[in-house]
Amino acid sequence: MKNLEADTKDMPILVKMFGGFRISVGEAAIQDSAMRTHQLWHLIEYLITFRHKTISQDELIEVLWPNDDIDNPANALKNLVYRIRSTFSAHNMPYAKEMIVYSRGSYQWNNDLSCTVDIETFEEFYKKASDPTKSDELRIENYMSAINLYGGDFLPGSCYESWVIPISSYYRSMYFKCVYAVMELLSARERYQEIEMICKKALIIDQFEENAHIYLMLSMVRQGKQTQALAHYSFVTDLFFRELGVNPSSAMRALYRDIVKTVHNVEIDINTIQEELREAGDKDGAFYCEYEVFKNLYRLEARTAARAGQSIFISLLTVESENPDEPIELKNQSKVMDSLYEIIQTCLRKGDVFSRFSATQYVLMLPTLTYENCEMVMGRIIKKHKQSYRPRGVVVSSRVQPLDPIDML
Repeated sequence: MKNLEADTKDMPILVKMFGGFRISVGEAAIQDSAMRTHQLWHLIEYLITFRHKTISQDELIEVLWPNDDIDNPANALKNLVYRIRSTFSAHNMPYAKEMIVYSRGSYQWNNDLSCTVDIETFEEFYKKASDPTKSDELRIENYMSAINLYGGDFLPGSCYESWVIPISSYYRSMYFKCVYAVMELLSARERYQEIEMICKKALIIDQFEENAHIYLMLSMVRQGKQTQALAHYSFVTDLFFRELGVNPSSAMRALYRDIVKTVHNVEIDINTIQEELREAGDKDGAFYCEYEVFKNLYRLEARTAARAGQSIFISLLTVESENPDEPIELKNQSKVMDSLYEIIQTCLRKGDVFSRFSATQYVLMLPTLTYENCEMVMGRIIKKHKQSYRPRGVVVSSRVQPLDPIDML
């Protein structure tokens, strides 16, 4: 067998803590999945994270066994260190018996060994990039190096440990500072394709980072990808409704309106326009649209309702908890709203329009119906919903009122 320890004796130790924990020296490597006992990995994670300070035996015992009544914890800690050294030796890891040192009742990572830790390198890149005296190109280079080094949250395998949570939050915040700072610099240079790629990676880290969604849509628009930007807005709106039960912010809605205004800012052949306006396939049922579109359709109908003598009604369907003191769980709320969407679309006619007004509401526009007929339609939707989906503690209510016409005379 090849002696990896002899070949790598002078090589530095490389420690990866973003997106998972891994230690390597040359070709020899070991990661958290190799250790069956979480405490082993937890100990070495803590020692490396705080490698520039001496850690008392009592502090390590409190970190490793915060709520456990363990007999002879000092001996248990000593045994953990021994098992770590044995595990590293079994994986042909150089410096296996030298990585952790003990002196006067304290343990410490051996900083006499050459060691590179990704979280420390990440902070160095961030500090260099944040220096306003450096050139913009050098700052961009350092921001990008930091962003590329951030392969995921800090120690995700130990994300519920009390000491990991604030550190993970600290580095995630620093990562997004890098993201937004470099996008400002890249925007000034109209490097929108790079911004798009940065946003897509950032949204893998946190899909609910709304500013990253906004930057992504802006970068698409600047590249002439208005259709993709609108599709992404629909995706984000649905995501935030479904997972968080919230509406997109006013900033995102304003961006959506701006994109809609510019989506057809060049001349197109009339046949192309007609083809684009046509709905895909022969769709039955009501027309669903974003709320911004619904508002414009409402205003259009309101302008003509009085003159044409039409009767048009607006209805609001609301998902509520039977017990006001017990709010609906987000998971159940999402399922109810998805089910209600399908029922509304199939129960209404092609000339009817509906949209999602809030996390728990749909608004409907029903032309050429009487008030009584509208009430019947709402009753039919609610009845069908009860028959097809019966979540405990959830009710659907409706409210109907006539459209407020605008006098154009």
